[in-house]
Amino acid sequence: MLACDNAAMTAARVSIQTQDFDLSAEIAALRTGDARVGAVCSFVGTVRDRNEGDAVSSMELEHYPGMTEKSIEAIIDKAVARFGIYGARVIHRIGLLQPMDQIVLVAVTSAHRGKSFEACEYIMDYLKSEAPFWKKEQTGQGARWVDARVSDEQALARWQ
Repeated sequence: MLACDNAAMTAARVSIQTQDFDLSAEIAALRTGDARVGAVCSFVGTVRDRNEGDAVSSMELEHYPGMTEKSIEAIIDKAVARFGIYGARVIHRIGLLQPMDQIVLVAVTSAHRGKSFEACEYIMDYLKSEAPFWKKEQTGQGARWVDARVSDEQALARWQ
């Protein structure tokens, strides 16, 4: 198993936070000090203003502290072993968010773009299906919890 032990990985690989993040700063920190890096791939998820045909005015995200970070660390460890990536960073926001707010960042580094793209998608697919987060949307019809989607489970199945 390859380890994410370069200078870029001295910072936390996982952060669960209420505050927004700066994509440029996070990518720069991930790349710092690792001359092996030939590719960086990132994904930023945002709050949509519609879901299942209804207008969404806000989304509230909750998590299970400690368990969430441990779960995401395990997902990253599996991505490192499977794709040989050099570094990874996952930031997931919690609390009350508005449409267009950033929710999640997944960023990875590797020698070549193919492995970066695959690892980024792998981590995101596992986050959507296995990380312990709960999402509640506010709509014109009231509050509702967001259930897992069949498409998320199908995306995850291709990695197994």
